[in-house]
Formats: sequence, structure tokens, C-alpha cells
Amino acid sequence: MGIEQYHFIISGRVQGVGYRYSSCHYAQSLALLGWVKNCSDGKVEMIAEGDNISLEQLLTWLKKGPRFAKVNKVEVQQLPATGEFTEFSIR
Repeated sequence: MGIEQYHFIISGRVQGVGYRYSSCHYAQSLALLGWVKNCSDGKVEMIAEGDNISLEQLLTWLKKGPRFAKVNKVEVQQLPATGEFTEFSIR
């Protein structure tokens, strides 16, 4: 099973509700590598690398988010893994 990279853009009520912290923690629990950050337009951006099964589990979670989030849309782009990450962090 190969390593892949997913690039996510999440829109909705996803800032100020613990979305970055919760998604970082969940990605770490799946042994994924990459980062998550808030965007100036109110969206959240994430790059995650790992096996396809874990990335699909993350996608399922991102569509719901933490308790106070309201996710309207998750855009996903599958890319080749770069291998540049050593951890999953908040930017």
C-alpha cells in the first residue's frame, strides 16, 4: 500500500470552534503527517500524507468536524506524496 497526499479545503463554520486542534489530533491518531491552518477567507486548509485507508478515515471525519463546527464543503485533491513531513502540526 503506497503513501498518498490529500490536499483539503474545508469551508463552513470551521474557525473559532476547535477545528484545527481537533483535526490535527485526529490526523495524529491515524499516524498521518502534514499540517492544518486557518485561511484568511474563513476556510481551513490541510495537507495530509499517509496510507489511503487513513486518509479516507480523515476525510470522513473532516466532513463532520468537532462538536461546534458546521462543515459546508470539503474539497479534496489527491496528489503524489512528497515525504517532506515528519509530524502533523498546526500552522
